[in-house]
Amino acid sequence: MSKEKLFNVPNALSMYRLLSFPFLLWMVLTGRENLFAIFLCINLVTDILDGLIARGFNLQTKFGARLDSLADNGTYILAFLGIVYFKMDDLKDVMWMLYLFLFLFIVGNLTSLIKFKKFPSLHLYSTKIAGYVQGIFFFTLFAVGYYPWLFYFAMIMGYISWTEEFVILMRLDKMKSNARGVYWLWKEKER
Repeated sequence: MSKEKLFNVPNALSMYRLLSFPFLLWMVLTGRENLFAIFLCINLVTDILDGLIARGFNLQTKFGARLDSLADNGTYILAFLGIVYFKMDDLKDVMWMLYLFLFLFIVGNLTSLIKFKKFPSLHLYSTKIAGYVQGIFFFTLFAVGYYPWLFYFAMIMGYISWTEEFVILMRLDKMKSNARGVYWLWKEKER
């Protein structure tokens, strides 16, 4: 079994996202909304790039999958904080939907921590699609303004993604990276 190459471009992009979190948190806590929005968007773009580069150049590693998932979790948390601190007036009537999203996010992560002693790194197709929609929502919210239909779409996609993740976590016997989705998991079990 060969050793994974830990230093590569996708892992460096994920590491950048992790290292940027204290800076983004500082921007939230000190009220620097424009700067926060710029760096949040940079983090969203690097999230897209690290996956494309890893798959396109065959640089996928177990370490990279875990690092990417950890960076994704931090990005979700910081985006949520940014919304609460900067955009609460726009979303005050629908915050319950954001809280439900956060609840499902926490349930999935706690399930994985309890069952497998680590954060999930499933990289489901539904999570990728939901992440793109949510990234568009965050960008639009901070750059242009609030569009309710985009918010609803982003939340529904998130609910679907987190529900699928929970179902998969409950069915797995051991943690699996890049599970793709329930359909592929069931196809594997049929073999």
